[in-house]
Amino acid sequence: MTTDADLNPAPFKSGYVTIAGAPNSGKSTLLNRILGEKISIISSKPQTTRTRILGVCHRPGAQIVFYDTPGVFVAKDTLNLRIVDTAIGAIGEADVLLAVVDAARPDPEAEDCLLQKIHDQKHPAVLALNKIDLIPDKQVLLETIALWSRYHPFEAVVPISALDGTQVEAIVSAIVKALPVGPAYYPEETLTDATERFIASELIREKLFRLTGEEIPYASAVTVEAFKPSAGGKRVSIEATIHLERDSQKGIVIGKGGAMLKAIGTAARQEMAEHLGAAAHLSLWVKVKKGWRNDPLLLRLLGIAREA
Repeated sequence: MTTDADLNPAPFKSGYVTIAGAPNSGKSTLLNRILGEKISIISSKPQTTRTRILGVCHRPGAQIVFYDTPGVFVAKDTLNLRIVDTAIGAIGEADVLLAVVDAARPDPEAEDCLLQKIHDQKHPAVLALNKIDLIPDKQVLLETIALWSRYHPFEAVVPISALDGTQVEAIVSAIVKALPVGPAYYPEETLTDATERFIASELIREKLFRLTGEEIPYASAVTVEAFKPSAGGKRVSIEATIHLERDSQKGIVIGKGGAMLKAIGTAARQEMAEHLGAAAHLSLWVKVKKGWRNDPLLLRLLGIAREA
């Protein structure tokens, strides 16, 4: 039996969606959850994401090209100024903005900045009130939804938990509804445009965030010097450098008898092997480059600073 939907199929919808919010609001966790695969690194520390990460979501009748962006915060040094510049620039390039807010632990300063950007750009915006698994009082959640609904005419305000997946498909549906009609920009098998070399460097940096203290993650960067698959593709040899700002930090990252560096390397190598589907051999070096966070050349090599 032929239906009206068969005779008049809905037009294909597509567009670029920037995920924006305060540091540690759960943007990267949400993107990984939507895609069903980890392409953006995560940790409990804020400012884990430093660059714009592209992820492609394929749904029947729609393609969403997500940009996971760094958190919006008050920046001081060159590195952090560039990080925030990346986030704000991506907001201006979106067809739809996905604002992510930590509903359990609000950050008024960052959220005020985000709201201002939403108002300025005038893109359709969907709001995800994340981490509702940490809000036992549902009356508080209802009041939060009502409050944010008054702040801006969002296309939808959806309470979610990116961690356990609650209401995540509802967010995807709200985004698809807000997208313009358009073609698919990427083949159906494409998940991201990030290279395996870049993902390897990010996985090492993620382990630095997770295994070291408060100071080290923000004073560190990672570059991959060599990425060499074997002839049969069953093994990949990776050589990478961890850059730090001070000699005292080098001792912490290496650890007693090299224990910390070994732990970082082991954790990164295991995840690299899972991602690559091949055995990974990882060689790590640690170098001190004083003031690297204000070095435009190194920041460009890291993909953080833009060309003038």
